[in-house]
Amino acid sequence: MTQRPSLPYAALSCLVAAMMLPASGRGEEGGWDELPPIPNALGVAGPVTGAYTLSDGSEVLLVGGGANFPQPVWETTKQWVDEIHVLVSPPGSSVTDLQWSSGGHLPRPLGYSACVSLPDGVLAIGGNDADAVYADVLLLQWDGQQVRVTEFPKLPSPNVYGQAVLLQNRVHLIGGQTEQGLESATTEHWVLDLADRGQGEPFRWRAGVPFPGPSRAFHMAAPQHNGYFDCLYVIGGRRQRDDGAPPPSSGVLVGAPDVEVLRDVWEFSTGSQQWRRRADCPAPMMAGVASALGQSHILLPGADQGELFGQADQLKDEHPGFSTQGFLYHTITDTWTDTWSESAQVPQTHVTTTAVRFRGDIVVPSGEVRPRVRTPQVLSYRASSKQRAFGWLNYVVLFGYLLAMVGVGLYFGKRNQSTDQFFRGGQSIPAWAAGCSIFATMLSSLTYTGVPSKAFAQDWVYALGNLMIPAVAVIAVYIAMPFFRQINATSAYEYLEHRFNRGVRVFGSLSFTVYHLFRMAVVMSLTGLALAVATPLTPAQSVMLMGVLSILYCTVGGIEAVIWTDTIQTFVLLGGAFVAVLLLVQGIDGGWSGLWESAVAADKLNVANLHWDPTSSQIALWVIVLGGFAQNISSYTADQAVVQRYMTTATSRQAAQSIWLNAVLVIPATILFFGIGTALFAFYRNHPEKLDPTMTTDQVFPQFIAWEMPAGLAGLLVAGVFAAAQSTVSTSMNSTATAVVTDFLRPVGAFRSERSYLRAARVATLLFGVVGTCLGLVFVNPEIRSLFEQFIKVIGLFMGVLGGLFVLGVLTRRANGPGALIGAFCGAAVMFGLWKFSRINGYLYTASGVSACFVTGYIASWMFPPPTDIQGLTIYDRKPLQED
Repeated sequence: MTQRPSLPYAALSCLVAAMMLPASGRGEEGGWDELPPIPNALGVAGPVTGAYTLSDGSEVLLVGGGANFPQPVWETTKQWVDEIHVLVSPPGSSVTDLQWSSGGHLPRPLGYSACVSLPDGVLAIGGNDADAVYADVLLLQWDGQQVRVTEFPKLPSPNVYGQAVLLQNRVHLIGGQTEQGLESATTEHWVLDLADRGQGEPFRWRAGVPFPGPSRAFHMAAPQHNGYFDCLYVIGGRRQRDDGAPPPSSGVLVGAPDVEVLRDVWEFSTGSQQWRRRADCPAPMMAGVASALGQSHILLPGADQGELFGQADQLKDEHPGFSTQGFLYHTITDTWTDTWSESAQVPQTHVTTTAVRFRGDIVVPSGEVRPRVRTPQVLSYRASSKQRAFGWLNYVVLFGYLLAMVGVGLYFGKRNQSTDQFFRGGQSIPAWAAGCSIFATMLSSLTYTGVPSKAFAQDWVYALGNLMIPAVAVIAVYIAMPFFRQINATSAYEYLEHRFNRGVRVFGSLSFTVYHLFRMAVVMSLTGLALAVATPLTPAQSVMLMGVLSILYCTVGGIEAVIWTDTIQTFVLLGGAFVAVLLLVQGIDGGWSGLWESAVAADKLNVANLHWDPTSSQIALWVIVLGGFAQNISSYTADQAVVQRYMTTATSRQAAQSIWLNAVLVIPATILFFGIGTALFAFYRNHPEKLDPTMTTDQVFPQFIAWEMPAGLAGLLVAGVFAAAQSTVSTSMNSTATAVVTDFLRPVGAFRSERSYLRAARVATLLFGVVGTCLGLVFVNPEIRSLFEQFIKVIGLFMGVLGGLFVLGVLTRRANGPGALIGAFCGAAVMFGLWKFSRINGYLYTASGVSACFVTGYIASWMFPPPTDIQGLTIYDRKPLQED
């Protein structure tokens, strides 16, 4: 008895340690800075520029070639250069440690090539000198002493002043001029597939999907994701006017009436392989740089807007330089803003150069700062995240709620005198509470943040997957649950031993345990990342807070604490989400009608994609239906976390009622959470300046909570996210402990007394909680694009086999233990292969695992004797369930 308090005290000690973890990356200063200038006092325009990483982790920035005017610039002619300068940044080095080195020379003086940074070097495409435009393509690689130059396949036609982008291992070249004059500007789209390099396929440039916009040169281009696919964006540029009236997307130039500067924007999707017109840039822009920023923004820090184009000879040194007005484009909402951050204002605009990623920053090396004047300056930009004080009232609400959950656990801890009470609540839980617990467990924080972000970035297609739950509820009520009640199971995998053998039970229980360890880690790590934007906590601190508090009330209170906290959390989840919708609508121009108009115009209410591609990010209807059905079949028949709830009510009728209640709650919850995502889209489409470019798409809802909600309500919504995470994590802790004690310890008689098994259950809960929390700290990864998609993959990789075993046992008389094990391993191999070697959508993992396990398990069973004594364990001869 004297040892029982040690568990909560140990957990509280871990919590204190969590709050003392360093807040790495929080409040980091952003804005523009400088790297060492290139060792050319005049600077160059049109340099060959790129950056990549060496095998030892060092980063390399290459700046070579280009053109400039010797002093005095207005009395000399343009000269092209061939020197290459190299800046190497070893791991852990600071800016003050960096020094430029000579990298040798290009094969000829060359400038204004389209440049692309590859994983193993820098590609210079085309370019010109004073005499000619070239079709040559060169790969530049630093060997530690000098830059080696390798010839790549030549372009089908010469090109200069074009733009190139690397997209899914393909180099795309758009526009540019084929001759020295602007009248030769093209709409050409050439593609070089790097996968053909060194293979049997001809390694050459191929014509890409025709570019539908007007011809152009001196445009900007950047890769970015649009919520569905990786895309190429082409922005602005200039062209020779070929008729009397400029198109709507142009700006009229005072000094050169025969030239127009463009402001149109075009998107090429790698998914649809189509171009589409997007929202015009707020101002005509040419010769600037563009760079992807975060997961869905494109930064244009400044450009030549053409106001003084053609007047350089008159203004000469009086020319003020190019516009420093920067713009930020958001690919998902298709909006522009120029007011997102004062620190983003570029101190001096560099044109006719290429922005590259170096040391994690956007780097703009050299370039032209006004007509005929270049600069050796190398600018570096790092975006800083928005920061806002969480506020004492939010802290009170958040920690008041969290402490209340711990109090619930401590209360029920006094009632646990046996493992039956700890694992099944003494079968005294009301049906409505068990139903709320199933709902909260299956919801998880990834639904709370991941579903709104998915609807924000895409549409309502995934909602159909949730609506498979009511369909599966019929199977759970009339087939699955009666089997478990009939054998009075504590662990779902007891059925597998009755139906097959102990080996299958051990395999199922072990698979479930491993799955839930990873599930805890994924839920906590991804929730921590999402909450980093809404609270002053780092992702690691959030993981520790969730893990330690869940350990505290789950270890002490058992399943009753888990179920009653789940029930409270259900009301917090749904109530907070409902409040969020109301506040979102208030911030949308036109309110509800404005929300509807924005959603319809952007096709955000689409619920079905009618195609047959199983790999598409625009997930097909059949994939959603099949995948959602299989996932829920596995969860409601073979997941201990759900099955355990079936056994906590007093009667089978109450267990059925809990399943039906969960199925009913899913419908309004689905509408509510997908509705939040659509409302977030409409809100930020109205207010693009409020989007933080450093945030991930999955942080869009927490960002709204942090910045747009009143004090107190923000704390309540953050508590809702914590609630969702803790309901999942605490369930995983208790159910894994249940599986270990019931499936591994009791069958071998590990202990003699019930009190010893209860103590083992608490220790197992604590240990699994600690391991899951530690894995969560390891898994924190801000590069993950979609929490929801990653969670779906984790479910599929583990639950397919478990669901397949249950289906195999229930639907066949011939399946036996050896066959079931063969099927399980084959199913696991299939799912691993799909994950590792295919592009198939993760939503199909579970369905593939169930199918593979069932088919191979059934076929393999014919190689062994038929099973005996399975009366009542299949649907063909199941005994009528007596009301218990």
